[in-house]
Amino acid sequence: MGNPKKIPYGRQSIDEHDLKAVADALTSGWLTTGPKVSEFEQAIAKLSNVAHGVAVNSGTAALHAAMYAFEVKEGDEVIVPPMTFAASANCVAYMGATPVFADVDPDTLLLSPEKVEQLITPKTKGIIAVDYAGQPCDYDALRTIADKHGLFLAADACHSIGGNLNGKMVGSLADISLYSFHPVKHMTTGEGGMAVTDNPEYDRRMRIFRNHGITADFRQRDGWFYEMEDLGFNYRLTDFQCALGLSQLEKLEQWVERRREIAALYAAEFAGIKELAPLGLRPGANHAYHLYVIRLKGSDCTSKRKALFDHLRENGLGVQVHYIPVHLHPYYQKTFGTHEGMCPVAEEAYKGIISLPMFPTMEDSDVHHVVDIIKSASTSGVF
Repeated sequence: MGNPKKIPYGRQSIDEHDLKAVADALTSGWLTTGPKVSEFEQAIAKLSNVAHGVAVNSGTAALHAAMYAFEVKEGDEVIVPPMTFAASANCVAYMGATPVFADVDPDTLLLSPEKVEQLITPKTKGIIAVDYAGQPCDYDALRTIADKHGLFLAADACHSIGGNLNGKMVGSLADISLYSFHPVKHMTTGEGGMAVTDNPEYDRRMRIFRNHGITADFRQRDGWFYEMEDLGFNYRLTDFQCALGLSQLEKLEQWVERRREIAALYAAEFAGIKELAPLGLRPGANHAYHLYVIRLKGSDCTSKRKALFDHLRENGLGVQVHYIPVHLHPYYQKTFGTHEGMCPVAEEAYKGIISLPMFPTMEDSDVHHVVDIIKSASTSGVF
């Protein structure tokens, strides 16, 4: 038997139009903060139906900048879900504050508003919701809680750009929303991120923060003089990366639609496999499908998941697990005293989840290839 066909769990798409956009930017005379940065910010803000976009060099930097804009400080608590990449909580720790982990809904694995409400204390400063896998959270319920207690509401929308909730675009559902443009996301700038908001003061603070705390970039200065207002970071994004982002953005809508088609194919094919369950879909949520996550049912999910994961990898499929619950990482246990049992729904879900290949250039035949390998694993007793 020959080598199995290899299909990664995610893959960027770069075409000639993208290459030309980057080449034009490289030869324009601008490399770092130039006109393409502003153009990209305005385009993503428009997509999100908000007034402001602040481009930074990663989704993590966008989260960090948002916490600075909200003036999170030592002694504050910020509620986050455990079912996410560590950056969603790390950004709180960067500010000297404490991430407090609220469990997730058992059907969708999205942040549970009921669990959030139970964890609010006088120290609570805000809530970071995470659109896990690409599905918008219950922002109506979260907004009600935030307003009731005077909290900020941030949306980690790194999985959900191009999605919407009850007709409202992702990016317009929270006080600040954060995007990632990492290569496996819906569109890429290589590395990169953005924070979007309707609040002009948040916009101002994040712009200062991404540029060492300096009140104006060199394009805005009158002569040599500038002032450092606060301690910031070098989180700037280059002009040629933003040129790539603008080119990629033109294809975002069709790419998100293709992701939904792939998800529908997966769902139809897996409907008859009793050992598998899909994640639930929220009413009114238009999923952007950064990830397609399957979940094993029944007892002993840990060993079954390992057997299926190994089988899929051996057959050329670049599957992943998203995520180890953040509160179980050694850093959080050591620093914040988190422990197993704090978020039982997320912990139980983690034992049985696998992320399947999902990217817009997958052919239908690739999807059926993935499905066939999983079906054969089911019938042969692998899981």
